Amino acid sequence: MKLLRSTAVIGSLTLVSRLLGLVRDILIARFLGAGVVSDAFFTAFKLPNVFRRMFAEGAFNAAFVPLYAKRIEQDGEVAADGFASEAAAALFFVVALLVIAFELTMPWALNIIGSGLGKTPNASGITPYDLAVLYAWLTMPYLLFMSMTALFSGILNTRNHFALAAGVPIVLNILMIGTLVAVGGLSFSQRNIGLALSAAITISGAIQMCLVIWGCRKAGVKFGFRRPRYTPGVRRLLTLGVPGIISAGITQINLLVSHSIAVHQESAASFLTYADRLYQLPLGIIGIAMGVALLPTLSRSIRAGDEAGAKTSLNRGIEISLFLTLPAAVALYVIPDFLIAGIYQRGAFTAETTSAVAKALRWFALGLPAFVLLKILTPAFFARENTRTPMIWAGVSAVINLSLGYALFKVIGFEGLALATAVAAWVNVIGLSVLLLRSGDLTLDARLTRSFPRMVLASAVMGGGLWWAQAKLPDLGATNIFMDFIWLGTIVASGFILYLAAATLLRAYDPADIGNAFSRSKKTPPSE
Repeated sequence: MKLLRSTAVIGSLTLVSRLLGLVRDILIARFLGAGVVSDAFFTAFKLPNVFRRMFAEGAFNAAFVPLYAKRIEQDGEVAADGFASEAAAALFFVVALLVIAFELTMPWALNIIGSGLGKTPNASGITPYDLAVLYAWLTMPYLLFMSMTALFSGILNTRNHFALAAGVPIVLNILMIGTLVAVGGLSFSQRNIGLALSAAITISGAIQMCLVIWGCRKAGVKFGFRRPRYTPGVRRLLTLGVPGIISAGITQINLLVSHSIAVHQESAASFLTYADRLYQLPLGIIGIAMGVALLPTLSRSIRAGDEAGAKTSLNRGIEISLFLTLPAAVALYVIPDFLIAGIYQRGAFTAETTSAVAKALRWFALGLPAFVLLKILTPAFFARENTRTPMIWAGVSAVINLSLGYALFKVIGFEGLALATAVAAWVNVIGLSVLLLRSGDLTLDARLTRSFPRMVLASAVMGGGLWWAQAKLPDLGATNIFMDFIWLGTIVASGFILYLAAATLLRAYDPADIGNAFSRSKKTPPSE
């Protein structure tokens, strides 16, 4: 159960990062609420994040990790590290050019995502679009730093050093929390709070990059910075990476277009962002952690000719992910108002904002299992150096998301964008699953088919308990923050205990696996 242990390391550190991120978002909600400044800030922050996921964390790593693992397996670590140096030079060159282009053209380029922002001053004298441009100038270098961070994190993960790569995102949240606490005490205006946060984002990216470079040096990685060259290794990386860039690009452009639609309804972009933050908590802890651990695991198994081991790892990845994701999705669907009010509702974040965010969160909750499964299924293609198939299905998903989202936006407003995102994710999952089953790269084993319906039933039991309990509790957001968090902690812990009890009685999992996952075997070197 090395996969579960690796996922636990990544998931635990991701949990710390996401909890700090939740604290960060609580403070952002407290100081910015949902309005002109928050829309401008979220738009500016989304721009480098979208391109980071397109060029680095998504496409580049999907192509780089299997090739790096293959070099280690076939040619040794020295040759693999030489390839990593070539890849780093190419990535730095391309992304640096992109960042410079955006910085020089930002007053026009921001229309990609922020065309719906107002271009005339509001009652407070703030021009939303111009403010977003100012914030974006500050946040755009974050793309370069985080692209390099993603590459060096991929090197660490391939060498089974998961901890540092999983932990560096904590830096972003610590800096943003520190900034919010500092400027809050100085009574900054909302505009200046946004400026301080934008600067903190870029500074955190530089620190994260330095940390993973240090981690690679400490792990014995022998690499050097060199001028970019079009070597055979870089050529192969581009051959695999371009479909991945297109695939990730389709997905991220999809998000950009959805955001540009949302900004046509005042505060809608903020409503969706706050809802997105909450469902991203379990997605990051479960789906992203599992995907990060699974890709190098599958790559090594396939390179060693162990197809049976690769299939077993994929089955366990699906099983573990669903075991943790299904109850989270049910909880987000059943008690969204309770959760949002307890976490966000204070200061500029009103009860009306809570109600609006809860509507979006319910639809996102329906798609949460699909979002997580995508993180599990795509590595099964990437590990076999197949980046084309996920690209095709990302395109199909994007067309559904945009067309359905635009149609529903006209009927039910911003909620329609959240619903369309969930539907498109399920279409993507179904398409990839069918192809894996047909090719024989995925065979659902007896253990998974036995445990899945039991997980569903245990989640339903928990959902019923949460629905009954929240009706008996006071309205959160009307009391002080400490009491809100006590009630939140109580109901979340109670729901978890109820789910675990129901899953145990229904035998939805094997308790022995937990002990085996965290026991250190002499035959298996522990992950960092």
